[in-house]
Amino acid sequence: MDSKERSALNILERHSSILKKNKFNISEPVRNEYSYQVIVSEGKEKISLHVFFGKKGNKIVLQGNKELRLFKEVHKLIFGEKFFNDEKDYEEPGYPYIGTDESGKGDYFGPLVVAGVYLNEETGTLLRLLGTRDSKELSDFQILQISSEIKKQNLIFDTVLISPEKYNQLYAKMCNLNRLMGWAHARVIENLLNKCEAKEVISDKFGSEKIIIDALFEKGRTVNLKQTTKAERFTAVAAASILARASVINWFNIQSKKYNLKLLKGSSAEVEKKAKLIIEKFGENELYKLVKLHFKNSKKVFIK
Repeated sequence: MDSKERSALNILERHSSILKKNKFNISEPVRNEYSYQVIVSEGKEKISLHVFFGKKGNKIVLQGNKELRLFKEVHKLIFGEKFFNDEKDYEEPGYPYIGTDESGKGDYFGPLVVAGVYLNEETGTLLRLLGTRDSKELSDFQILQISSEIKKQNLIFDTVLISPEKYNQLYAKMCNLNRLMGWAHARVIENLLNKCEAKEVISDKFGSEKIIIDALFEKGRTVNLKQTTKAERFTAVAAASILARASVINWFNIQSKKYNLKLLKGSSAEVEKKAKLIIEKFGENELYKLVKLHFKNSKKVFIK
């Protein structure tokens, strides 16, 4: 078995594992002339999942009646609501390049996480085959699954997790969320440039590009930085968004277990109730370790 065939089989096995965890029945893989294939079934409905191998790399194909509920559910798990590489929506920049994205900025509880991924053409194709797309289109379960697969690949990536305590210290100095995020994006970019060479960096737009540029060191100032809306359409940014969100999810899972209390994302009234409950059970000092103090929620939570 050559490397292309092995890669195709590995991709098929990874998707089969995800489908099995979602209670679909999966047959044993079968090797065809140009692909590996499994049959996916639920009740009386059946479809087939192929991963082709060849000179142009691997390609995932779902075959069957597109009107079946099974086809729609499996398609959504593998590709999302639409194919990530739809020609109307997707066009990669020149390789190699770095993509960065952040997660957690809108959550009262939890850290701010910025991640960055370096891609060349080969790893870009691989990540798309793994189902990499904007993390907002994925469930927490899918985020953790794809994040785990991304980390298993021979990729160069970096993640900066700013705990609530560190976040509050930095915010007290900077007094501006965009400046704080710019600092974190710059740290990720510099960390990656110490491991690889790239001239292009893309990040989701959250403010003036000057914010990140001003926070970069010598190496970072040599790159062409582009901030754009909906930057997750680029594979490296989408992968970074998944890695960043996975870190946030893991933080919530760990802290919820530690306090035996499910901490909530967002900044709703229900989140404020959870914060007040933390104070009742563990005291204000403990809550300081868990929340972003500059949020308006704090005015309601810390009322004497």
